[in-house]
Amino acid sequence: MRNRSRLMILLAAATMVAAGCTGGGGTTPPQSAPPSGAASAPAAAANGQFPRNETLYTSGTQYGPPANWNPIREWDFATGTKGLCYETLFLYDTQKGEFTPWLAESGSWTGDKEYTLKLRQGVTWSDGKPLVADDVVYTFELGKMETIPYHPLWEFLEKVEAVDPATVKFTFKEANYQQFANHLYSRAIVPKHVWDGRSEKEVLDGLNEKPVGTGPYAYHSHDQDRMVWVKRDGWWATKALNLDVKPKYIVDIVNGSNEVALGLLLQNGLDLSNNFLPGIANLVNGNFGIKTYYSKPPYMLSANTAWLVPNTTRKPMDDPEFRKALAHSIDLKTIVEKVYGNLVLPASPTGLLPQWDKFVDKSVVSSQGFTYDEAKAKKLLADAGYRDRDGDGLVENKDGSKIELELAVPNGWTDWMESIRVISASAKKAGINVEPVFPEYPKLVSDRSSGDFDLMINNERQLSNTPWLYYDYLFRLPVQKQQNTVNFGRYENERAWELTQDLDRTKVEDVEGMAKITSELQKIHLDEMPVIPLWYNGLWSQTTSTAWKNWPSAEGSAPKNPPTLWRNWIELGGIYTLTNLQPAQG
Repeated sequence: MRNRSRLMILLAAATMVAAGCTGGGGTTPPQSAPPSGAASAPAAAANGQFPRNETLYTSGTQYGPPANWNPIREWDFATGTKGLCYETLFLYDTQKGEFTPWLAESGSWTGDKEYTLKLRQGVTWSDGKPLVADDVVYTFELGKMETIPYHPLWEFLEKVEAVDPATVKFTFKEANYQQFANHLYSRAIVPKHVWDGRSEKEVLDGLNEKPVGTGPYAYHSHDQDRMVWVKRDGWWATKALNLDVKPKYIVDIVNGSNEVALGLLLQNGLDLSNNFLPGIANLVNGNFGIKTYYSKPPYMLSANTAWLVPNTTRKPMDDPEFRKALAHSIDLKTIVEKVYGNLVLPASPTGLLPQWDKFVDKSVVSSQGFTYDEAKAKKLLADAGYRDRDGDGLVENKDGSKIELELAVPNGWTDWMESIRVISASAKKAGINVEPVFPEYPKLVSDRSSGDFDLMINNERQLSNTPWLYYDYLFRLPVQKQQNTVNFGRYENERAWELTQDLDRTKVEDVEGMAKITSELQKIHLDEMPVIPLWYNGLWSQTTSTAWKNWPSAEGSAPKNPPTLWRNWIELGGIYTLTNLQPAQG
């Protein structure tokens, strides 16, 4: 009775606190109510359709009914399309910083502008046909179509050819080592014999309703509230690597609201929740059987950096001194402790994630870094010519005009909404007039792309194999009329972009060379402050061990891979979560 009362109290609290929260500011807007049937996972187990001891129930990746099984559409395919069904040439371990051959048996640079790949023998598609070099060639050549997301690869890739059925050779116009390494573990390989002849529109927008992959799972079924995968016989890794995924079924429940996810988790209707759940400390420390990667703050691994992005084409954000003053005005401690309850870590002034600490130049951070310092912010403003001329406590522009800035995050993303209220309050104490605004998500995306904003929060770049992706995000030139994926603040610095390109052309094993370039980029970043790093969003993950055990954890000998099925994370080691699981009973 006592535990039931505690459970009901937590559910009630979650309903008040969590409604509308997102996965720490994910890129997909939340729904205001759960889809019909969103809480029916236990019923499915009870009626025998999916035996509970063979079924892994997950949630936290889909905000609407499964839309497609097209691995080319990396932003909205059904959970597991890439990783469970389609696979990549390599995996990348974000903890160790290591590539693991996967569909590829090996790969190496065999010339200054030539990379040779050997495919693993014995890999078959789910229709029984063998994986061959032509499949890899076909997949990469799809990128020649201008609408395909990885089309920019062909700006530096000259050709890709099958030397023999197991060998692929890439020839480059320019060897962009960092960028190509990212493709090696992130590019899902598709079967030419199934896809050949599809139009550009079908390649990009086709639903691909009968996916044929090399992975351990095959499509089973889907409904408005779930995606279901079933384990298939003949997965190549069982024989080649002695790996075996344990759940026979994976049922991914569509996100309805966080209180629904929390309720399912507490009632063992979910085994793995990849939702953002505020107040998780109470659950971890209580007697509810819920675990996180760390047993204490921040509880989660870090997944991406949240930045404050100023529009550098608008006054006064076009002034680096003003941007630095703004950085010093932000009370990050309150955001981390009060808004997130220590579920996130404050970001390094460089913005580089903890996994990339070896690339942070500590001397640069010591001399040029920023912290919350109201007095320092006021001094920077005064020295740069921003003064309070009318006595209202807020500074004006150098020409005496009012400063009235809006800081935007999507309506409904309550953790970010609370965060920018804190930023607004502390900025005003330093004399900077910043007002929080909450546009609907589609409007924010449109304004962001067109440059019609003052300030916003963004976290587009997830953890990956290379810090090059971060600097590409910050410094990419030329600025286009529509900035859809990078440099939303429209900052222009030719030297920074040259250094970013130099970093791309540095071999991935040349850590010293990479660190030298990133040091120079950090100097520019902290001197110019085109974006202001705030905090690290967590790799939200909560697990229960009623049906499955041996979850990833920082403790002892537990597996250390990412405990997540987020899109584009299974190839970052998430597949090992499934191979390391053990049935809790028997």
